[in-house]
Order: sequence, then C-alpha cells, then structure tokens
Amino acid sequence: MGSLATHFTASLFLVPLGIRRLLCSSSLYLQNPSQYRSKLWYFSNARWKNLDFYALVIALPIASFADVFLFLTFSGLPIYRFAFLQRSLVFLFFWVLTVLIVFRENFDHLLIHESLVFVFSAILFVAEYSVIGKGINGLGEILYEWLGGLTLVCAACCLYLSIRPTAFFAEFLLCSGIVFKGTWSLQAGLSLYSDVFSLKGCHKFLTDVACDLEEDTLRGVALINLLFVGHAIGVLTICLVLFGILSSNWNLRYADGTGSLLSEPDLLHEIEFE
Repeated sequence: MGSLATHFTASLFLVPLGIRRLLCSSSLYLQNPSQYRSKLWYFSNARWKNLDFYALVIALPIASFADVFLFLTFSGLPIYRFAFLQRSLVFLFFWVLTVLIVFRENFDHLLIHESLVFVFSAILFVAEYSVIGKGINGLGEILYEWLGGLTLVCAACCLYLSIRPTAFFAEFLLCSGIVFKGTWSLQAGLSLYSDVFSLKGCHKFLTDVACDLEEDTLRGVALINLLFVGHAIGVLTICLVLFGILSSNWNLRYADGTGSLLSEPDLLHEIEFE
C-alpha cells in the first residue's frame, strides 16, 4: 500500500543520501586507498552539511507514527492493515540505527563496535525487504520485487562491510544501491499511482494492476524489465562519472568525513597528511 507522494518522498531522501555517501567515501578512498575504511556515516565539521542525517532523525519517527495511525484507522483487509504496522516497526528500527550512530560517534567508540552496527543495518534491510510490496498483486508485484532485490543488495553490502570495512567496492555498491532504490521507488510510484505514466492497457484496482489482455500483461512485464535495466545503466553511469570526476579533480573532493566525528585511525591519517 502506498501513494505517489510516499514514493516521491522516499526517492527525495534516498537519492541525495546515496550520492552524498558516494562522494564522501570516494573522496576518502582517493586520498589514500591503502588506509581507506568505510564509515557508518560521513559526518562533517560544517553542521549544515549533515542536514540529510538530521532530516532522517526527524522524518523516520514521523513516518513510523503515520503508519501506526493508518494501522489504527484503516478499515480494509487485515493483510493491508498489518502491513502498515510492520512498516512502522521498520521505520522505528531505522531510527534506532541513527541513534546508535550518534551515540557511537559522540560518546564511546568502544562501547558499540562499528561492525555490529553494520550487521544491524543488514538485518534492517532484510526486515524492510520482508514488508516491501506486501499485499500488492499483478504488475505492481514485479515492480516491488525489483525494489526488494535492491534492498537485499544493500543488506549484503552492509554485511560484507561488517567483515571487511576496507572493501571500497562494497561501499561503492552500497551507495549505488541506495541511489537505485530511490530512482526505482519513484518509478514504482509513477507506474502504479499516476495516470500519466501508467502502463498501457492496464488499470489500477485497489492494490492490483490488472491488464485487459494477456498481450498487455506481457508488454507491461517487458516494459518494467526494460525500465529496470535503463535505471541500472543510468545509476551506474552517474556513479562512475562522479567517481571519475573526483579522481581527476582534487579540489572537488569532499572534506566530509574529516571532521570531529572521525575514528582514531582516520585522525592519525589526517595528521600525517597535513
């Protein structure tokens, strides 16, 4: 269950978050590949550059309470009603993740191990996968299956980073996956909840996208798969271009991640660099 507004909002958070993480992690990696280490979050001394994190801290509990309200007031089938409750719990636990990051970065690095937080992130992505598109049928189910697959990719990247935090390829794939989730979430919203971008010969009925003819169904499936490939090529191209620009232009590299919230190895590297 969803709407164009919820999908657009998700895209509005995920795409900038993934791009910023890519820019920050790539900048650190290009500074010294041998000493690169992935971070839970790439904070900056400039507070305004951390607005995406502050926005998540505020937005996640609001989204959770909104789904609880829908759970209490929704009068439809129980499967859809409880989907709101399950999604609210996922939002709530993602908010707990942000609290853990703040606590670790500001208070005690030893009390909460970074690897454990990455594992917790992977578990949350798997939990998100379990509630994505629940109760959606027809062509909408295919759209959400692709979105669920991207979520599992992010979970696998977090799990791998918990074991090998120096693996930049896993960080790059995680950033690309987050951006991809954002663009595909918007695509799902446009395809399912917008008449302008709806699939030809198919109609929205409650949570089902049904087509008049079998030919329309096959064409819709083919178009969804083609759109997914197009999004994949576009996202990968954008991420590679951004990495290439950073590698060839020192002045464009982000200083994010080199602020007061660094871990000790990075502080030592920063002193040696100076």
